[in-house]
Amino acid sequence: MNQKAFRLIVRGTVQGVGFRPFVYRLATSLGFSGYVRNVGEGVEIFLENGQHSLNNFIKKLKTGAPPLARIESIGWIEVKPRGLKDFSIDHSSQEESFVFISPDISTCRDCLEEINNPEERRYQYPFTNCTNCGPRYTIVRALPYDRAKTTMASFKMCSACRREYLDPQDRRYHAQPIACPECGPKIKIIEARTRKTISSDLKEAIRLIKAGKILAVKGLGGFHLVADATSSEAIKKLRRIKNRQTKPLALMARDLKVVEDLALLSGVEKKWLTSPYRPIVLLKKKKELPGIAPELDSVGIMLPYTPLHHLLLQEIPLIVATSSNLKDAPIIKDDRFIGPELCDYLLTHNREIAMRADDSVMKIVNNRPLFFRRARGFVPFPQSVPMELQSSVQILAVGGELKNTISIYKNGYIVTSQFLGDLDDYQNFCYFEETLAHLKKLFSFKPEVVVSDLHPDFRSSRLAEELKITHFRVQHHFAHSLAPLVEHQVRPGLKFLGVSFDGFGYGPDGQAWGGEFLVADYSGYQRLAHFDYLPLPGGDAASKEPWRMAVSYLTKAFGRRFPEIRSLQSVPPGRLEMVVKMIENRVNSPLTSSAGRLFDAVSFICGLAPQRVEYEAEAPSRLEAAASSALLKRKQLYDYDLKTDFLPCRIDFSPAISEIVFDLKKRVKKETIALKFHLTLVEVINRMALLARKEYGIKTVVITGGVFLNRILTENVERSLKKNGFEVLRPVFYSPGDESLSLGQIAYALNRIKSSL
Repeated sequence: MNQKAFRLIVRGTVQGVGFRPFVYRLATSLGFSGYVRNVGEGVEIFLENGQHSLNNFIKKLKTGAPPLARIESIGWIEVKPRGLKDFSIDHSSQEESFVFISPDISTCRDCLEEINNPEERRYQYPFTNCTNCGPRYTIVRALPYDRAKTTMASFKMCSACRREYLDPQDRRYHAQPIACPECGPKIKIIEARTRKTISSDLKEAIRLIKAGKILAVKGLGGFHLVADATSSEAIKKLRRIKNRQTKPLALMARDLKVVEDLALLSGVEKKWLTSPYRPIVLLKKKKELPGIAPELDSVGIMLPYTPLHHLLLQEIPLIVATSSNLKDAPIIKDDRFIGPELCDYLLTHNREIAMRADDSVMKIVNNRPLFFRRARGFVPFPQSVPMELQSSVQILAVGGELKNTISIYKNGYIVTSQFLGDLDDYQNFCYFEETLAHLKKLFSFKPEVVVSDLHPDFRSSRLAEELKITHFRVQHHFAHSLAPLVEHQVRPGLKFLGVSFDGFGYGPDGQAWGGEFLVADYSGYQRLAHFDYLPLPGGDAASKEPWRMAVSYLTKAFGRRFPEIRSLQSVPPGRLEMVVKMIENRVNSPLTSSAGRLFDAVSFICGLAPQRVEYEAEAPSRLEAAASSALLKRKQLYDYDLKTDFLPCRIDFSPAISEIVFDLKKRVKKETIALKFHLTLVEVINRMALLARKEYGIKTVVITGGVFLNRILTENVERSLKKNGFEVLRPVFYSPGDESLSLGQIAYALNRIKSSL
């Protein structure tokens, strides 16, 4: 009987996730001889002498893969048999790589049981992990994913760990971060002021937290600043350190019972909280914890995701765990940058962090994720590209200026970096360069085309220009609109309405866009409508001081002698008059169509926003929080003026502003006004979608941009558009904010390259 042999290449997230031992067990159970090994493009499998068909093997390969594996494709060819007698796991190939690495994964149940079992040798050990959990992206320096190419390289395995590491039947087979108390990383507690090591006992760290001290705790992707969440003095101290008086602080809770005591929790929210990715989930408050999330209706909570976190929370049910960065700077990953200005003590360890990454943040809207920040746990999952867009060209997209990410394209897949922050901060720009270098090395990436935002003065745009390779520029809101198309695998040819609402994007007319309705496809767009232009008094200052846009809208609605507004009484008359004159004389008052600035204005007029905000979207977030507590017995909307005399149409909210002012005079509740405003925007979007269907046959609407981080707006827009027969696409595993720009930029470049062939 003639024996057949086959060579398979499995692509996807298949290294560092227990895939090779799984293949070993599967192949031997089906009677195959051969081998499995890591190679530059994924995992190579050689099969011969099987007692079952290749189809049966592939079927079981797909259905039985380890939980962390993500198979993107399986290719195979028939080859010449080699006469191998057994099946083995071979050493990795050292060829140039483009293989995907798993994100960092939270502690699995088996490892958690170990650290809680006094009979186990890893009892209470804070670096316990196995093939199914633990650090990945944040410790890897290069691929293929082998221990020598991670930050675990300096830790020599003891004989007990080596036995587990070499046993294909063990769940720690080739678990690269494998460690135990004898041979692995160790913790120490350092006093921040003196830099003296005071202890290596985790119980001392717990005692310090209970005593109200602020600890910088080294996690997977950087340091958290940790405090007892129930200590008002500790919270006040932490806020002084962070120079953050109102921005919400993230919580880490011991378990679901603690979470359910603090917040309302749906089944879907529970699923994501307990998922292996362990994001921070924004949950509706059940009760108020002083100083944690002031003036907001939700609180961000995560569950512990490393053994160190689990051990800390054994005696403290709830802690604040906020990123260890100074204002607007990246998360800190090295001890030497943590000083007494940030904390009282460091709880650190001697395993290096190769790549920093913040915690991911999401809320659940219409039972699907809505990402505020996509980082730990989700990066660097690959995004496949529709076949019709794929190219052999390697493409780099550098995103925008705020909430930046980088995306790279190679061999049919896009990898988007973790959230990198605002590039107007020099340290964040260094983080941008550090991440780009890491991605280039990790994926053997050599860009041939670079894509940037249309704005010529963004740091990312200037870097793109300096690369001296083919450079495409994409309008901000068009890139926003393209990102969900790639995520949802939409093929070229679809014409859609892109509804892109945010704070700012540079328009081809030189104005600050932000409330946009684009009739578009992959190739280009036409501006169907936009919010009417208004002066932005003080330029960037208006985004930090909501009262300025309130004055701009009030002046548009009423003229310079607008009605007295209680919230404006706190603004010194001289400053108020100065801004009115700036608007009248168009001095330092560029025009904007920004939806974000409209939210700022309404929030301030209602008395919900402060004169000067501490963090981006603080004013809109307070407006959303107010709206979420309102109840309307019937649908109530504000008026607006749609100007259709020429394209693009303009949407003037002056009538709405007038009615809001009169509602305030009539003592209508702020919460009611806030909800009516949200529902008015839902009506505007529906009206424009119906117009796009009538004029252009549009059946698909894409909703994107940072304004759609608003739960009430997104929830109601999705539902109402679907009710009107539209297909609605929005980001699900990417943020609708500027983090997704680089993804949309790649989509544009791919289509342009394919169109030129």
